[in-house]
Amino acid sequence: MTAATGSAGPFQITVQPSGRAFSADGGEAILAAAIRQGVGMPYGCKDGACGSCKCKKLEGTVVHGPHQSKALSEEEEAKGLILTCCAVPQSDVVLESRQVTDESAFPVRKMPSRVSSLEKVSHDVMIVKLQLPANDTMRYHAGQYIEFILRDGARRSYSMANAPHNGPGVELHIRHMPGGKFTDHVFTAMKEKEILRVEGPFGSFFLREDSDKPMILLASGTGFAPVKALIEHMQSKGIQRPATLYWGGRRPGDLYMDAWVRERLIDLPQLKYVPVVSNALPEDNWTGRTGFVHKAVMEDYPDLSGHQVYACGAPIVVDSARADYSAHCGLPPEEFFADSFTSEADKH
Repeated sequence: MTAATGSAGPFQITVQPSGRAFSADGGEAILAAAIRQGVGMPYGCKDGACGSCKCKKLEGTVVHGPHQSKALSEEEEAKGLILTCCAVPQSDVVLESRQVTDESAFPVRKMPSRVSSLEKVSHDVMIVKLQLPANDTMRYHAGQYIEFILRDGARRSYSMANAPHNGPGVELHIRHMPGGKFTDHVFTAMKEKEILRVEGPFGSFFLREDSDKPMILLASGTGFAPVKALIEHMQSKGIQRPATLYWGGRRPGDLYMDAWVRERLIDLPQLKYVPVVSNALPEDNWTGRTGFVHKAVMEDYPDLSGHQVYACGAPIVVDSARADYSAHCGLPPEEFFADSFTSEADKH
């Protein structure tokens, strides 16, 4: 968790309009303090790279640790916006964030996991299923993620692709990033029964069930993983809200669970599916939608003022959707929920 040098503390952090309050120790980032105390604030990468935790500072002083300018520009900072993942309070602070959940977040815990199965579903996607301790089941919201803790202390984040009721283990969709020490291992050396240390759950990407607005589910590549968990959750809970899934890939093979989605359509009449391919080749014989997946949504829904959007995948897709849907389609910014898949390369 990114942090900066702070004053003595502890300091009180108050979040409006909910009035939720918690304390941050000296030198502790606001988000770290919130997670530690079970306060559900919006966030994604925890590394100053994605901007999901950005919110308005109403009162008080903070110092930011290292972060990317695309997550928080100098202009935004001058207007009082902060990134809670790397903002360390220097005084009591009052924030404005409308995405704070009323219920407490599930506790974050470390535990061992065992690889129960490996299935390569495309040239660069592996479905890895993990078995968790039978007496120590992790509780999480569909859409959240876990982190692998590697031997050198480095961490890698992956979303659970199954809703918690479809346990007891978890399913992850891992894309091969050639040269990446973890994904190279997954694709070349990982074996069933291998033991891996994990921590979770993390993230604020989950279904807001206090709304009955129709939903756009936007996924690029393996960003489908947490969206799959949301669909399972909808089916399990009997949620009848209309939802349209837009899943984008470069080639048709990148939509690696297309058949699974089409099976769900039979059981979920409120779910629609629009696959979108950006770089189909003639031999693909692709007759469906083409172009950028976030643009396909805008073509079909020029007015998003009455919708919620759940977007997950490559940062360029999530960032473009966030900006364009608010600027051109009337989507209220607080109705855009996202999980931006920042790789290690994206963080530097």
